[in-house]
Amino acid sequence: MLPTHDVSRLTDFPLLFARTRRFSLGVPGRFTVSPDGERVFFVRTGSGTDPVGRLWLFEDGAERLLVDPAALGAEGDEDLPEAERVRRERARVMSSGVVGYATDRAGRLAVFALGGAVWAVRTDGGAPWPVPTAGPAVDPRPSPDGSRIAYVTGGSVRVVGVDGTDDRLLAAPEGPDVTYGLTDHVSAESIGRLRGHWWSPDGDALLVARVDVAPVSRWYQADPADPRTPPRVLRYPAAGTANAEVTLHVLRVDGGSTAVRLPDEADTEGHPGGAWTDRRYEYVTAAGWNAHGPFVQLQTRDQRTAGLFAVDPGTGAARPLHREHDPAWVALTPGAPTRTPSGLLVAAQAVGDARGLRVGDTTTPPGLQVREVLDTVGERVLFTASEDPTQVHVWAYEPGRGFRRLSEEPGVHTAAAGGDTLVLDSWTCAGRSVTVLRGGAAVGRIAVLAERPPVPPRPAHLSLGDRELNSHLHLPSWYDPASGERLPVLLSPYAGPGLQLALRAHGWWNAVAQWFAEQGFAVLVTDGRGTPGRGRAWEVAVRGDRLGPALEDQVDAVRAAADRHPYLDLGRVGIRGWSYGGYLAIGAVLHRPDVFHAAVAGAAPTDRRLYDTHWEERFLGHPDIEPENYTRSSLVPHAHLLSRPLMLMHGLADDNVVPAHLLRLSAALLAAGRPHAVLPLPGATHLVTREDVVAEQLRREVEFLKRSLGV
Repeated sequence: MLPTHDVSRLTDFPLLFARTRRFSLGVPGRFTVSPDGERVFFVRTGSGTDPVGRLWLFEDGAERLLVDPAALGAEGDEDLPEAERVRRERARVMSSGVVGYATDRAGRLAVFALGGAVWAVRTDGGAPWPVPTAGPAVDPRPSPDGSRIAYVTGGSVRVVGVDGTDDRLLAAPEGPDVTYGLTDHVSAESIGRLRGHWWSPDGDALLVARVDVAPVSRWYQADPADPRTPPRVLRYPAAGTANAEVTLHVLRVDGGSTAVRLPDEADTEGHPGGAWTDRRYEYVTAAGWNAHGPFVQLQTRDQRTAGLFAVDPGTGAARPLHREHDPAWVALTPGAPTRTPSGLLVAAQAVGDARGLRVGDTTTPPGLQVREVLDTVGERVLFTASEDPTQVHVWAYEPGRGFRRLSEEPGVHTAAAGGDTLVLDSWTCAGRSVTVLRGGAAVGRIAVLAERPPVPPRPAHLSLGDRELNSHLHLPSWYDPASGERLPVLLSPYAGPGLQLALRAHGWWNAVAQWFAEQGFAVLVTDGRGTPGRGRAWEVAVRGDRLGPALEDQVDAVRAAADRHPYLDLGRVGIRGWSYGGYLAIGAVLHRPDVFHAAVAGAAPTDRRLYDTHWEERFLGHPDIEPENYTRSSLVPHAHLLSRPLMLMHGLADDNVVPAHLLRLSAALLAAGRPHAVLPLPGATHLVTREDVVAEQLRREVEFLKRSLGV
């Protein structure tokens, strides 16, 4: 029996989890280091339960508050422009106030937006000041010399003096379907490109994305809880349908523009072909402007070819610099390709089965899986990579010194750098820490103000089965295996592309898993095929089948865990998950009721044709060419197979996995006479943040699973 204080901790957990936004509040982030290494900018909320972000500066070994939205009368987000609201949803932002900023080249000026108003602040101790704009502003960015600010309003790109004078229009939309300086849905949600305009180093021009969504299907999303509210129009490019047309333009501050002339087709030499091959460049996956001029990375619709191009800012002509081919898909490495100041190309390159990196003519060591290129500081290239898929470390390459690892403690690390200063953001089993190093020696720490979970995670790290599946097993803190009592098993995976959970670091999901364990479950979290960090073959094993290999790995993991720990009761196995994890949970009870006896699924993409082009076609191909992949991987056609208890949850304002996924599956289940529970979440998006909704959602989950598995 649990002591009284432990019962209280279990009861308090759902509300604290919700109030802390998954224990993310109070965690510093979005670091920028000045080129001389003297100043570190970062964003952090006021405490572990305060949702309002503030802008801070670390200098001379101490923190200093630069911007407090409360002092400016702008704590809330009630007046956010729609484009900014969408940007935050795509970026999974869970706080308000200052959530992002941009600095000038010297790191002396920072610019940010609050409720559509632009503000600026200098690091000399002066107060922030408002910068008048022509309308509610999105993504303001100062010129490198700090004299002007570029911003987007109403789909137009404008520049204004940092003192609020000389506001100029550089580009205006030609119609209601066109925007300048922003991104489209696919670029932000599935590619990860959240920016749409970039300053030239001289501050005399910008490289700007023009997005035309006219070809994209119109979807409509109403608020069932308020029938007076008109439906939102979503421009959603579902698999097999048209994407937005994205072009790039060089806009000069003194007037005039030049369209970037991008190639119509990829170089087909050596192209591997396959069941579906579309060599047209359709996606702008990365862009920017450095000392060598504007650049752009493009990817074909079939995602098997990606090319980096240098752009002549005077003529707009694009010149090829680098191409990648892959018979499955070209994996995009954040931060790459890029170039060092001397012109060395930094680009992703396969090294055997590893997702490696090439710097000039030098490649990363065999077996090193590169995750992200962080920055180039002089000729030093900083990146993150894994030797062990359960850890991510910071690495550096320097000519003459080669490749070396900078982080040491087991865990997940990332960094920001400038001059000889490195900000090391470390996430380990002991928690989160941020260390500022200068010349390799620690000169201070940036405080982490996050709340500690009231139920500390205590996972056992396992490698299970023939495929050595990385897993965590959470047992109740009060459980004694010698008691003879057998525990029901609850699988709590994500297990999909782009995300790992079984890491040598404790995240919010570990805390949730431990909370479920304290309710009387043995909770198993497993990263199977398709998850990152274990090489190309591991990732592309899901090509053509989003469900089969991932589900097989979960089955193998729970059986291998039970072989090792006989107190796991395979007669009572549940599974829960959100997004892809929810999809996997539904698939488990539909296709493997012999193993899984109950499931809870949230925001699950049940009809793969309803998800976006870039993400879905990467794994399943074009639905008109390979329709069998979509039939095999979708859940709706198999609804009649349900024979186990199932609870479905979905945010009714979700514009990523739209509620139609829930409704189509529920309708198919009803038509087949298959009982199930549905928990709609009014007003919730894919990222649920409302405290009452998040807390009650967890409580309903555990009640359903206890009832269904006889706990």
